[in-house]
Amino acid sequence: MKELVEKIQEQYAAFATDAALQVEKGNKAAGTRARKASLAIEKMMKEFRKASLEAAK
Repeated sequence: MKELVEKIQEQYAAFATDAALQVEKGNKAAGTRARKASLAIEKMMKEFRKASLEAAK
């Protein structure tokens, strides 16, 4: 589960960078990357939820 949390943090850092580029500079490609990263984060968060529930048992 520790690895999953690290992956989520890395993906979020990439998302934050690209989202900031889109907002501040209007970079359309960065917006596309940010949206792609948000989908990946969503999938990893679902995995985390499952792992967390298993660990709680």
